[in-house]
Amino acid sequence: MFYRNLIIVFGILTAFNLKAQERDVTVQDVWRGTFYARSTSGLRSMNDGTHFTVLNGREASIDKYSYASGDKVATILSAAEIKEKTGKEIQFDSYQFNSTEDKVLLGTETESIYRHSSRSFYYIYDLKAGTLDRIDAEGKQQLADLSPTANKVAYVFENRMHIQDLDDPSKSVSFGEGKEDELIAGAVDWVYEEEFSFHKGFHWSPEGNYIAYYQFDESEVPTFSMDVFGKGLYPSQDVFKYPKAGEVNSKVSIHIYDVKAQKDYKVEIPESVEYFPRIKWTKEDDELVITSLNRHQDHLILWEVEVERKGLEVEKMYEEKAPAYLNIHDNLRFLDDESFIWTSEKDGYNHLYHFNEDGELIQQVTKGNWEVTEFYGYDEESGFLYYQAAEESPLQRAVYRIKLDGKGKEKLSQQKGWNDAIFSSGFQFYINRYSSASTPTYETLHRSNGKQVRVINDNAATKDRIAKFNISDKEFLQIPNAEGTKLNAWMIKPQDFDATKDYPVLMFVYGGPGSQTVEDRYDAFNSFWYQSLAAQGYIVVSVDNRGTGARGRDFRTQTYQQLGKYETEDQIAAAKWLAKQDYVDGNRIGIWGWSYGGYMSSLGITKGADVFKMAIAVAPVTNWRFYDNIYTERYMRTPQENANGYDDNSPINHVEKLDGAYLLVHGSADDNVHVQNTMRMITALVDADKQFELFIYPDKNHGIYGGNTRKHLYTKMTNFILENL
Repeated sequence: MFYRNLIIVFGILTAFNLKAQERDVTVQDVWRGTFYARSTSGLRSMNDGTHFTVLNGREASIDKYSYASGDKVATILSAAEIKEKTGKEIQFDSYQFNSTEDKVLLGTETESIYRHSSRSFYYIYDLKAGTLDRIDAEGKQQLADLSPTANKVAYVFENRMHIQDLDDPSKSVSFGEGKEDELIAGAVDWVYEEEFSFHKGFHWSPEGNYIAYYQFDESEVPTFSMDVFGKGLYPSQDVFKYPKAGEVNSKVSIHIYDVKAQKDYKVEIPESVEYFPRIKWTKEDDELVITSLNRHQDHLILWEVEVERKGLEVEKMYEEKAPAYLNIHDNLRFLDDESFIWTSEKDGYNHLYHFNEDGELIQQVTKGNWEVTEFYGYDEESGFLYYQAAEESPLQRAVYRIKLDGKGKEKLSQQKGWNDAIFSSGFQFYINRYSSASTPTYETLHRSNGKQVRVINDNAATKDRIAKFNISDKEFLQIPNAEGTKLNAWMIKPQDFDATKDYPVLMFVYGGPGSQTVEDRYDAFNSFWYQSLAAQGYIVVSVDNRGTGARGRDFRTQTYQQLGKYETEDQIAAAKWLAKQDYVDGNRIGIWGWSYGGYMSSLGITKGADVFKMAIAVAPVTNWRFYDNIYTERYMRTPQENANGYDDNSPINHVEKLDGAYLLVHGSADDNVHVQNTMRMITALVDADKQFELFIYPDKNHGIYGGNTRKHLYTKMTNFILENL
């Protein structure tokens, strides 16, 4: 008996000691990367589908690996080899193979321009001959791309298109119109890059006989300027074209350049359109498909353009209209029989469709009250389409495959949470990247039928580090809004939670169209900052309001033409529901958000002044009139058409309601959500005689990062929460 009691006591003491070894999360832990989870990135599948390449930055080499074993099998190219064979010393930071993988395009001294775009000095290395060529330009170039069949490279320099013939420089050509701040050929303007999410404005045809390219005339687009303070005696100014809501866009045309004939064709679209968000060659060398949108972005057309001896023939291939707006995607795939795959939410949910070459429906491939969230592609050999979907829950993702006729659907991923896939060329293998709210990224290699080959990365070290801290579970729940609609939410409670006590609540919001913050996947940063707040006695909650994603078209488009109205009502309703819970102090509820979330938190502390005690708004939009037109008009139409929609839910017009503590934060060099938004909010607050706190990060953009910046910001926000909630 004594021995048994001794074991029990020893067990209790051991458990106590283990618990005592755990410690609370701090801001310092979060921003030193303690909870960072490694994941596979930067790999590129080779043509054979059984190998991939990775850029080894430390060794300045391109290394070749086997998918099946994970072993390195060769070094394809290194800086040392280049120096040995050519006598030239270059340190490349990017690479791209040509279609036959016997030449490599190398980028050096790369510098960013905007979110996606950059410029570099480019070299071309011939792997067979061991020779090195450099693009012949007087400065850094953009978007260099090797011809799929010839020894040529196309690129953008000084806003014009250029083709350099690597065999005969005398045959190099320039085309398109380029002039700083006026004309751009081959690249795109700021708003296309930001809102249509691409920056390369040209594409070689499959056999390299043509180049399709964008031509922008942005001469009439208004400019925006930002002071850049730097470290010198006088600041400089960054001036760029930025079309705000209701303002003039660039005039855009699509051209096809005949490389052999050195002839430039302008594509004449027979209808008036505002945007060309995508261009894509079919599998035929002389067939281009152009996607067009009207300004309201509710009417989309696919135009088929054929290059003929007499010029260009343009025909309407497919047309789609929506009750609110259409989302642009990259899911157009052309099949060998000239039919194509397309995704649409025409039945209320995003699904895969199969159309013939004339745009006539053959088959709706996937169906159901759930969303296809990513289309990976189609394997002609097996007849399977591969995709990701939120079929089991809007909070989760799984990987599937299905036959082209809509039969034989298989779920390939097995673990509940968030699954994504990276397929090899030819769909022989895929890497499944899995995580959940409580599980760091776990990567496995599979054959295309889902059979696991090996574990690539289990992040065991990250799990071991997490185990040393006091961590609360992220609990998923649903919270009703005022109309009774159940909204998805998560909650993190203090690690020593006691249901008999009353706790303050901090709500995190983003809330923009199609977005989600309530997801069952790993978050190495914000989630652990919330753990640090929970350790200090706070409950943290996030709610996906109406307008957010993965719940179908109708749920998402309820906010159409009234951004901010229903989202704010839902966040206020959620806060009121929380206030009724026995363990919540209803007088101590705060809200914070970044970008669209900053807009939402600003509306919360004003329109919901009787509910929220405190708010933090980082880089907020304060009136949609100040934001770019492609994004804003997609959801609001123009200010000229919908003035009340813009003004009724602008935080600037509700400042007189402010009663709680309010912190405004912005980067002065934010080229996306301009600091103008915060400056106008400041003016309105001062005019209304409302006290608030303000912090500006000099020369920081929308992400407010670099050096110690993020740690400083999150420390400031933590202190503000502790002092005011």
